[in-house]
Amino acid sequence: MFEIKKRPQVIRDLIDLATYIAEDNLDVSDRFLIAAETTFKQLAKTPAMGKICQFSHPNLTDIRQQSIKGFRKYLIFYRIFE
Repeated sequence: MFEIKKRPQVIRDLIDLATYIAEDNLDVSDRFLIAAETTFKQLAKTPAMGKICQFSHPNLTDIRQQSIKGFRKYLIFYRIFE
């Protein structure tokens, strides 16, 4: 199993998104945070499950994306390190 290391901006983004969602529905906001954490745990077990992205900038090679389960419009971008 791989270790997931979230940058501080990732945590801020998740809080911001959950706050935005909570303006319309608090229950959905809670489900979003649970789904995000579940997706991170799945990525730790199976990191190659995400789709490889194609970016032109050389610093963005090997970046993958995975949607948050149940929230397909919200994506997690990540890189696998051995």
